[in-house]
Amino acid sequence: RKGVIYNIEVQNDDAGADPKRARYNSSLLDTNITEAGDDYDQLRETYVIFITRNDVLGSGLPIYHIDRTIEETGEKFKDEAHIIYVNSSIQDETKLGKLMQDFWCKRGEEMNYDVLAERVSFFKEKKEGVNQMCEILDEVKEEGKNEGKIELLVDLVKTGVLSISEAAKKIKMSEEEFKKYL
Repeated sequence: RKGVIYNIEVQNDDAGADPKRARYNSSLLDTNITEAGDDYDQLRETYVIFITRNDVLGSGLPIYHIDRTIEETGEKFKDEAHIIYVNSSIQDETKLGKLMQDFWCKRGEEMNYDVLAERVSFFKEKKEGVNQMCEILDEVKEEGKNEGKIELLVDLVKTGVLSISEAAKKIKMSEEEFKKYL
């Protein structure tokens, strides 16, 4: 939906889908989409979605929707912060079950949904798609390196080793831009 922010993670390890990690991710979304001085009514609706290999919540369901409720009334709290766990081990004949089957397929021809199968085939089997995927992975790797550099520079500023000006120069940012990371 328009204006809604989604954070989707695939978790192979049960420990990576801990409920407190979901809460943490939800808080990060709010932090990263707001600026100091924003009105709270500007907070956008958010979804943290964990697609897990196993049933980490343990009730045997294919999907779990987590929303806050007011205990005394049973009414929804309506803060528009949602958490969803999808248990991909249930691969039955439902739409979600078929999607979870597709999710773990290695080749497009094995998939249930044509649109997904076409995209997987493009990115995994066609030269143009493989090249495009390699470029995307290179960008993600470079972005990760920059994030690591910024974290280190923030630590150096906080400990007094570098000034904000020196740190901003090292990462090729303006001082104002760098201050956002502090």
